[in-house]
Amino acid sequence: MAIPVQESLFALSDRRQLSEGAWLDVRPGWLSDGTELVNELQAAVPWRAERRRMYDRVLDVPRLVSFHDLAVDAAPHPVVAKLRRRLNDIYAGELGEPFTTVGLCLYRDGADSVAWHGDTLGRGARQDTIIAIVSVGATRTFALRPRGGGPALRLPQRHGDLVVMGGSCQRTWEHAIPKTVTPTGPRISIQFRPRGVR
Repeated sequence: MAIPVQESLFALSDRRQLSEGAWLDVRPGWLSDGTELVNELQAAVPWRAERRRMYDRVLDVPRLVSFHDLAVDAAPHPVVAKLRRRLNDIYAGELGEPFTTVGLCLYRDGADSVAWHGDTLGRGARQDTIIAIVSVGATRTFALRPRGGGPALRLPQRHGDLVVMGGSCQRTWEHAIPKTVTPTGPRISIQFRPRGVR
């Protein structure tokens, strides 16, 4: 499958400076292939459910996940490998290293979500890093706010959109995918990270 990627969008300056050294790139329609990719990924990716302790109970995490160390394993779908190559071409110089892992999250409907968080910077990870997220499927809100609270940015993430968080974003800002009561189909986020970031 070919990946039509809107290269000309990278000539545009649409980087948003946030605060405390954080920035956000938003590239609407970056991946312009058809929506059949959602069905392909749902079938090809080894999805798993997670459970987490929340206060005094262990609860199901409201989404399915799949994580792949691309330094060790093959990408779970050819499109994922091609997207990684394109994103490395664009961001690896600024990042100072390539993207080495991919995490995929399947939001099956509006009841699936992820709470406010910043990705974990492990031992040896750069304190300022870049995480690239390609969205396929239904439109969902990607929310971003200063760590500890404050006014949130609420960005509709549509099929094919690319959102890139950089600089201090994982340390000084939090992001979330909130639940919605609006009927919606499945959405898959494909997150590319450098080593030591999860």
